[in-house]
Amino acid sequence: MVTKMGGSYCEYPGRAVIALSGKDRVSFLQALISNDISTLSPGGARWAALLTPQGKYLCDFFVVDAGERLLLDIEAGRAEDLLQRLRRFKLRAKVGLEILPGAQVWLGWGAAALAAIGLNQNEGGRLIAGGVIFADPRLAGLGLRLVALETEAERVLASSGLEAAEFADWDRLRIEAGVPEGTRDLVPEQSILLEAGFDELQGVSWTKGCYIGQELTARTKYRALIKKRLIPVRINGAAPPFGAVIEQGGKEAGEMRSSQGDIGLALLRLETLGNQAGPLYAAGSTLVAALPAWLKT
Repeated sequence: MVTKMGGSYCEYPGRAVIALSGKDRVSFLQALISNDISTLSPGGARWAALLTPQGKYLCDFFVVDAGERLLLDIEAGRAEDLLQRLRRFKLRAKVGLEILPGAQVWLGWGAAALAAIGLNQNEGGRLIAGGVIFADPRLAGLGLRLVALETEAERVLASSGLEAAEFADWDRLRIEAGVPEGTRDLVPEQSILLEAGFDELQGVSWTKGCYIGQELTARTKYRALIKKRLIPVRINGAAPPFGAVIEQGGKEAGEMRSSQGDIGLALLRLETLGNQAGPLYAAGSTLVAALPAWLKT
């Protein structure tokens, strides 16, 4: 992984931005998603997901308070589906919904990244000319995100002392940290948020009240029903493709998710962790699990 001395930045390809306007925008979204956005102030951001009524993952996104609008920083391939779902829930709510053409998402990371643009992890974020810049609310080591509504917003990063890098560099950092990224790691209508770290990574509120899928999500937590977790793995050999079956001792142990070079994320049965049952194999390669410090098993 290449990270410059003072920090790095890059554009995040394949992202889209949905805007919610109107006086009911906060209450409308608050009733639907996994996290509490009622206390957001301009520049603030939360990571959240929309679930099925059965508590299964549909999509995840960052909700960013841009003052007169909420901006959803989302995987481009899931944006239209989310927009259509939100429109079905709109009913009489005073809220406008649109995908913003030309909007971009940029990333900044490294030891000096937040300081370089005058932020700290606790501060959250702020409005800037042409967008919103904020600390990634999931994990401090992931740095910052810039939702740019105008191309000039990139200059905030380029003029801050951060150096241009490749998206693969940030992606490797993310995978090593054990942080999921959309459908590269989760399967719509199948995945469970708590298997993917949404609890520890501040993607779920346990005090906000009802939202779609809330009852089953809470039941999964309080009855300790999680049997699998998304975990970083070191790969000895070629990276197995998404969905490749992982075996241990001749038995199925999990499935492969995203990867970058010799590291990846794998959805593993908790009973397979440790050395008692032997090494993990997938598609001819050997995998070694490396639990991140934040993960609770």
